[in-house]
Amino acid sequence: MGLAVLTAGALHAALPLDIRSLPPELLGDSRWWYLVVVAGLLAALVISDPGRIDRASRPLRALTIALIAIISADNAVEAARLVASILSTAPFTHDAHKLLIAGGAIWLSNVIAFSLWYWEVDRGGAVRRLRGPVMSPSFVFPEMVNPQFAPDGWSPQFVDYFHLSFGIAAAFSPTDVSALQPWAKLTTMLEESISLVVAILVVARAVNIL
Repeated sequence: MGLAVLTAGALHAALPLDIRSLPPELLGDSRWWYLVVVAGLLAALVISDPGRIDRASRPLRALTIALIAIISADNAVEAARLVASILSTAPFTHDAHKLLIAGGAIWLSNVIAFSLWYWEVDRGGAVRRLRGPVMSPSFVFPEMVNPQFAPDGWSPQFVDYFHLSFGIAAAFSPTDVSALQPWAKLTTMLEESISLVVAILVVARAVNIL
């Protein structure tokens, strides 16, 4: 989870200045401020609950949700600016290489943001899944359906939610995982929609340039 957060921060730096979430008038180039903010929040979370995230604490969960919300909001703004830039044929969208890098960074950041939400909300969050009592699942993973192929006491980890999110973004469906709860179905639909719009516009524009 920590590596995913840092990756999202680093991907921000790969974006063209035109579509970064804060205009250059506020922070100049503004390439690294986002990484510093998310790394600082992540450090505070790790220091407060080192090792596995297993400490039940409302402030810590609020900090986790704030961190995920910042990543999601930043990427939403950048995705909207990318779409607007393509539709208005902004100067940087005439460079296929730069356009593909921007589209790829936003697409992968979107995968990370949704995987963090799935990880944090499913069955009450990481702490609740680890310590119980177990709530009704929002997602059914193959290991739940076929427990004979999973270790005893198996519970989904962040990598399972990242795989789920990647499959949704790449295949526009939850693939081998079933969404049960209404919030899960609506959230996966939202991720599919964002991924579809970004992929279609970026690829179509890049192919047109090439």
